[in-house]
Amino acid sequence: MTGAVTNRTAPAVAEAERWTAHNYHPLPVVIAEAEGAWVTDVDGRRYLDCLAGYSALNFGHRHPALVAAAREQLDRVTLTSRAFLHDQFGPFCHELAQLCGKDMVLPMNTGAEAVETAIKVSRKWGYQVKGVPDGRATIVVAAGNFHGRTTTIVSFSTDPEARADFGPYTPGFRVVPYGDLDALAAAIDDTTVAVLLEPIQGEAGVLVPPAGYLTGVRALCTERGVLFVADEIQSGLGRTGDTFACDHEGVVPDMYVLGKALGGGIVPVSAVAAGADVLGVLRPGEHGSTFGGNPLACAVARAVIALLNTGEPQARAKEVGAHLHARLTDLVGHGLTAVRGRGLWAGIDIDPALMTGRAASERLMAGGVLAKDTHGSTLRLAPPLVVTVDEIDAAVDALTEVLKNGV
Repeated sequence: MTGAVTNRTAPAVAEAERWTAHNYHPLPVVIAEAEGAWVTDVDGRRYLDCLAGYSALNFGHRHPALVAAAREQLDRVTLTSRAFLHDQFGPFCHELAQLCGKDMVLPMNTGAEAVETAIKVSRKWGYQVKGVPDGRATIVVAAGNFHGRTTTIVSFSTDPEARADFGPYTPGFRVVPYGDLDALAAAIDDTTVAVLLEPIQGEAGVLVPPAGYLTGVRALCTERGVLFVADEIQSGLGRTGDTFACDHEGVVPDMYVLGKALGGGIVPVSAVAAGADVLGVLRPGEHGSTFGGNPLACAVARAVIALLNTGEPQARAKEVGAHLHARLTDLVGHGLTAVRGRGLWAGIDIDPALMTGRAASERLMAGGVLAKDTHGSTLRLAPPLVVTVDEIDAAVDALTEVLKNGV
């Protein structure tokens, strides 16, 4: 605890409720400071962060190397726009392309922008390279997906909360069950330009597909002349114990869609990475962003890539994640009905007879742990990769107490 306990939370929550559009339903905690895997609220209470900004904080809050990179760049130049080059741009694109094993990178800001980029590039590739008739391109996606909330993206969402009342919807998408290779094969035809998938579905509850699914998707796309686009915005950059979730099956997609952790929890950074035969279809003026690839973003992202190149975050996610899953599995039948995930990423289903996911999140918060619910009685746990085994034990112990207390 830092300083004397005050009573600043209630008025801060009330002010946010009064002046903010209610597009989120946050827990009533108001964070004022953070470091590593811990945050401190305005009243001096400390919490173990087991959400990590939906994987945006893979390297923890205020990682020294990332903060140093940002501070150094702040003293030099923060924005030029893509009308000019800057000295961080080429190195960032080079280093990210090498991390992905690709030829080219197109930087943007948010994950949704990167997904939109992937959609546009896939369509243009389909028309110019595959020869799909103009205006006929289709992209196959999976039910339960979460790729963002733009009007195009919600057009192929199966989540009523994300989709309802935002039509008319963008055509050109076919939705198939996640993990079903036969359904995927049946949906691909001569108009199909891409298959867009999350290697692990995060918002849906950290759903891991059946073994061999990603390998099968890769084979199908190669056989049918279709781009395999992997949305690794939440699953990538160390979260699952490998650099990318696709690595667990030795699969290399045609295009990686990246975001969240790429900005180190400091600035929004996203990108797509692909071969020159794919990203090379774009010409000046066809796609862009004023802030995409700005100097500050590139400097921080380069420091992120340097951390990943050591392999240490991936190794920690694998080792500490194994401990997390072992502890959680012990709770199945004792308040939990299922545990899923990989690395330091878990989706846990609470017995709905006990409580909702929201109620569990609120009770965990009271016990000093921050997590977030999704879809009924499911919780997502995604602590920063700097979390320790002892901190994982503290979080699971707090969850155990919540489950014991029941309704």
